[in-house]
Amino acid sequence: MPASSIEPAATAPALIRNFCIIAHIDHGKSTLADRMLGITGVVSERASRAQYLDRMDIERERGITIKSQAVRMPWEVEGKDHALNMIDTPGHVDFTYEVSRSLAACEGAVLLVDAAQGIEAQTLANLYLAMENDLVIIPVLNKIDLPSADPDRYAAELAQLIGCAEEDVLRVSGKTGQGVGELLDRVVRDIPAPVGDASAPARAMIFDSVYDTYRGVITYVRVIDGELKPREKIAMMSTLATHDLLEIGVISPEPVPTKGLGVGEVGYLITGVKDVRQSKVGDTVTLAGRRAQQSLPGYRDPRPMVYSGLFPLDGSDFPVLRDALDKLQLNDASLVYEPESSVALGFGFRCGYLGLLHLEIVRDRLEREFNLELISTAPNVVYEVEMEDGKIHTVTNPSEFPAGKIAQVREPIVRATILVPSEFIGTVMELCQERRGVMGTMSYLSETRVEMHYTLPLAEVVFDFFDQLKSRTRGYGSLDYEPSGEQASDLVKVDILLQGETVDAFSAVVHKDAAYKYGLSMVGKLKDLIDRQQFEVPIQAAIGARIIARETIRAIRKDVLAKCYGGDISRKRKLLEKQKAGKKRMKNIGSVEVPPEAFIAALSTSDDGADKGKKKS
Repeated sequence: MPASSIEPAATAPALIRNFCIIAHIDHGKSTLADRMLGITGVVSERASRAQYLDRMDIERERGITIKSQAVRMPWEVEGKDHALNMIDTPGHVDFTYEVSRSLAACEGAVLLVDAAQGIEAQTLANLYLAMENDLVIIPVLNKIDLPSADPDRYAAELAQLIGCAEEDVLRVSGKTGQGVGELLDRVVRDIPAPVGDASAPARAMIFDSVYDTYRGVITYVRVIDGELKPREKIAMMSTLATHDLLEIGVISPEPVPTKGLGVGEVGYLITGVKDVRQSKVGDTVTLAGRRAQQSLPGYRDPRPMVYSGLFPLDGSDFPVLRDALDKLQLNDASLVYEPESSVALGFGFRCGYLGLLHLEIVRDRLEREFNLELISTAPNVVYEVEMEDGKIHTVTNPSEFPAGKIAQVREPIVRATILVPSEFIGTVMELCQERRGVMGTMSYLSETRVEMHYTLPLAEVVFDFFDQLKSRTRGYGSLDYEPSGEQASDLVKVDILLQGETVDAFSAVVHKDAAYKYGLSMVGKLKDLIDRQQFEVPIQAAIGARIIARETIRAIRKDVLAKCYGGDISRKRKLLEKQKAGKKRMKNIGSVEVPPEAFIAALSTSDDGADKGKKKS
């Protein structure tokens, strides 16, 4: 049934099915979604392309889904035309908040597992999220056409995990289309129709939004009660702002205007409002003339796991960066930020992210979509410092670390779930012990696959733990983690001093055992990056008043004896003494200029920053 034939009016709730696809990264969600769009006729063969629902260039380049995308598809079962609202969700742990919001807008979930790789850590995490939301789970094995696929083995694992029979696990191939029709039939049969009161005042939950330069804020909603129609006046229940509803419709997969949205339907609203703060994810939309008394329970606010500073390379771009972050937050509700200033880098923002990939994606999007050049400081987590007088300081930036007598420093810890083949148990244990991990439980999912639980400091996980896990397990290890409170640790602040002056941008809070390594690495980096001066420049790493590492940038020395050929040695000595006195005076009054490139290279979280900072030889 082609997209154009969808009736442009509210559909009966009994004919609607809302579901999402959840899986680990690279298990074929986007490919399966593409095949569903083709089978239901929503996208013609001529218009189709791989990763159709991945709209951003960065998603297509990396081959990963970053944003959840909703799409409405028609499907006929037993002579009845049903409307299937599908949400394709991301698979990486950093975008779990996208997944949790999508689950809240659905009644069911398709749990997708690669038939060649089996259950991964994020598969389990997403399954538990779906169970918390009381969703109907449809287990599906994908990529059964691969030569390395072992569907019988993984169907048994999946059946044991969910508590169903092995025959209930569907076997499909998103690439060839095998079994996709049966999956859609199963969605209609197993997933319940949405429930709501059609005669009650309208209530719709905002689960996503996007900014369009010409049309303003486009809000994506799931209608719970009542009905929304175009040309009505709507109200946001948290901000009490009212707007005229200019257009309402469904995504199929391009926007299709309709005559209204009823109970259980998923669609978009356009009000023409350009102020991005007027549309908040989790807010309830109602009618201004007939308001609902109680708003819908919103989403739990995401808790940032990693903090990093973002500064424009050109200081005059600060207002542009502020507007860009406002617009990006509309599209990415898990991003939090607040203004901050640095002596070295000027004015910028302290941003909170859900992980390092999230940080990388946000910076990439700001640079691409808003044409900005940015410096991103080294990521760090939030610490709590308790002083001996009982005062507690929350430290999101090492420069905020208090001086004085400290009773204890508490750092966030996470409960990590690691899934690996049993042959790599020893390797994973060694890695976790290196990262100050404490082992919890270990259980066998099958004869060859093990699920391990560790409690680890978040600061040890967010940098290169996942890369190390992948390399040590030959790519077979998978990781998922969730916050698990705080613990007291032996942490110190390492300062970097240039000619005796502390440079706040290079400070870091690290474990006492890793302080020397960090100090040595940073002073070595800066020695290569800072140009030689007319005088000798010491670079030191210090914990309080104690110097733990030092490098020296040699002075540029002019050959003052070049004009002296022959003659008395006393003349040469006089010139050298004069030069020495000048160098001494210059060292007392001179200051070291650190080029912006050196900051980018020393602080950048990616290799491109290091490339920008390399000196031309």
